[in-house]
Amino acid sequence: MKSPLLSLPGAVPAEGADEGVAAHYGELYGEQRALADGRGVVDLSHRGVLTVTGDDRLTWLHLLLTQHVSELPPGQATEALILSANGHIEHHLSLVDDGTTTWAHFEAGTGEALLAYLESMKFFYRAEVTDRTEEFAVVHLPAGSIAAVPEGVVARETAYGRDLFLPRAELESYVAQNGPAAGILAYEALRVEAHRPRLGFETDHRTIPHELGWIGSAVHLQKGCYRGQETVARVQNLGKPPRRLVFLHLDGSEVHLHGHGTEVRLASDGPEGRKIGFVTSSARHHELGPIALALIKRNIPADAPLLVGTTAAAQEVVVEP
Repeated sequence: MKSPLLSLPGAVPAEGADEGVAAHYGELYGEQRALADGRGVVDLSHRGVLTVTGDDRLTWLHLLLTQHVSELPPGQATEALILSANGHIEHHLSLVDDGTTTWAHFEAGTGEALLAYLESMKFFYRAEVTDRTEEFAVVHLPAGSIAAVPEGVVARETAYGRDLFLPRAELESYVAQNGPAAGILAYEALRVEAHRPRLGFETDHRTIPHELGWIGSAVHLQKGCYRGQETVARVQNLGKPPRRLVFLHLDGSEVHLHGHGTEVRLASDGPEGRKIGFVTSSARHHELGPIALALIKRNIPADAPLLVGTTAAAQEVVVEP
């Protein structure tokens, strides 16, 4: 869905997975600094929104999700995954329950498959799933923001800020009163800095939760059965994930920023050496310069210098080798 905020002065449309909102509003680093200082509003209205109502909503979701949600207190934010039978990540949900309704936002473009799966698993449970994307827009307030949450608006509060499920009709007026608006590139730069995975960027068709550090934050290891749990338990108790997420500091002298899929190699092997991984997300940070997240082979030493394409990169551990 195309955001009305694209009509703001200086707005440059985002592309790819973030199509429909602004990449930036003409001040990329200024927008990052504002968010880091607790100011500004990020338009995430391209993301999907769903609600689950009914007396059994949390009990039912508990059976499907990787997170323990059967006793989720009202107002407590959490995140959860839906896995395949083989334990591969299929969906990521950002959740909060308001006492009568469970709200979730999810990656754009995944809604049809997500809703179809949830509907297929309802059986006799008293739970109703509704796609609310056309009615509600997600906006993000950074940590430390003093912007008001309008009465009746549901919010998810985390260490990184608050996500508001705002009526779409109020999107423009809310940002006008609580701005400045910050683009998705500023939001993504701070996400990469915080080592936070994103579905479709840090994940591919064979990604398991251990590779990204989602154990704990999105996967509860002491809860009951859910699809893919056998893989999670086996890796946790008996093995190691084949890959691990790393944070990369890239050589700032390079003009080109290497995008998703750029091959990563050991610096000692040179640019023609064997591939050990690939870039998942990259950004230009207002303080750190060019940075990236990458998935690499688990057994690569944590202090090994790397090459991203032909660019030198130093790794910072996200998931332990």
